Amino acid sequence: MAVQHDHLAALKAALDPGDWSDDADLIAPHLVDWRNRYHGRTALFLQPDSTEKVAHILRWANRHEVALIVQGGNSGLVGGGIPDQSGSQVLLSLKRLNSIRDAGSDGHVIIAEAGVTLAAVQQAAAEQDRLFPLSLASEGSATIGGLVSTNAGGVHVLRYGTMRSLILGVEAVLPTGEIVHGLGRLHKDNTGYDLKSLLCGAEGTLGVITAASLRLYPAIKSRMVAMCALPTMAAAMALLARLDAESGERLMAFELIPRFGLDLVCRHLPIAAILSPSPMIGIYWRNGPAAPGMNRLAPWRKGFWPGLWRAA
Repeated sequence: MAVQHDHLAALKAALDPGDWSDDADLIAPHLVDWRNRYHGRTALFLQPDSTEKVAHILRWANRHEVALIVQGGNSGLVGGGIPDQSGSQVLLSLKRLNSIRDAGSDGHVIIAEAGVTLAAVQQAAAEQDRLFPLSLASEGSATIGGLVSTNAGGVHVLRYGTMRSLILGVEAVLPTGEIVHGLGRLHKDNTGYDLKSLLCGAEGTLGVITAASLRLYPAIKSRMVAMCALPTMAAAMALLARLDAESGERLMAFELIPRFGLDLVCRHLPIAAILSPSPMIGIYWRNGPAAPGMNRLAPWRKGFWPGLWRAA
């Protein structure tokens, strides 16, 4: 159902001029995903810069039964942040909620608004000699609101868990426009319902994330990275079990790259093939110095799988 013109006019009048736009050129990048697979239209583009304005928008949408599509960094691969072709949906971008309210002054928590990029949070943590461990390919554009809403994982799930494990609290706006003030800092918090865990991973269906309290860890001082060729998925799982037993909590990541992916990269970039021909490559990352770790792996790595090893 199309949004009535007078309803749109009332919303525009209630917001500041910078909070909305109907400029086709400004809106265009928000109506297509980065792979150019999903295209949409919108009745109005909204970009509020405060939680209170988000609350006003949700109250308006609830009152007039207007469908809202919430968008963060628009780095998703499944079109979840792109409106459909009907033109009846209103697009709500959170990119202007881009303040870090507390940059980790106590060394334990960063409080960041939904539009702050993951890279900015990582940098703020590093400046305090701390680590925010979530890491993924789109960290330069992916935003905190989207990462919480999708319960993002990244490459360090084995060590630190998904985004749900990395948040201590959230601020969110419910569909009614009520604001949930839940930016806690406690690690041990057993006070009633765990609303942050319900909102995390809900993809906006229960409310719009506007800020989050993010858990920090000690900075990593050294690391070891190794690569090996693997013949089967069973071999990969056996290797992971052995690495987990050898490394314990120092195991940071274990990633598999299929051969067709490597071949594609080698075909388009001026690099040589990595390791010996095999169905997949395993990449192992552990926290700590390289030499001791490789010495412990040395007795069993040779001959257990036919591939070669490289370490850095």
